[in-house]
Amino acid sequence: MAHFARINENNIVDEIIVINNEDCQNLDFPESESVGQEFITSIGLSGNWKQTSYNANFRKKYSGIGDTFDETRNAFITPKPFTSWILNEDTCIWESPIERPSDDNLYRWNEDEQSWEEVITE
Repeated sequence: MAHFARINENNIVDEIIVINNEDCQNLDFPESESVGQEFITSIGLSGNWKQTSYNANFRKKYSGIGDTFDETRNAFITPKPFTSWILNEDTCIWESPIERPSDDNLYRWNEDEQSWEEVITE
């Protein structure tokens, strides 16, 4: 199956659809994208459609509704989760300014304290 994300005028993903690989002539990305776009238009769907990889094989990640498509990076980027987080230019994933503890405990980011807090579950 081939997945396509519709990009609005602000480069925000507002819809994701799945089409058969046959509708992309069983081609691999990037050749499959233009064929898929033509198919999408032929079934009456308008808009700017970009192919996205469910397995994150291209464009850094599988797109989600609300993601931004960055044309320069050719990547889908999730909304910035916290003001202090920084975009990793290689992965296009937001990272906290302090590395998350690597033990098996559950943590959440505290933006006010700029730290990871352990979540206690009972």
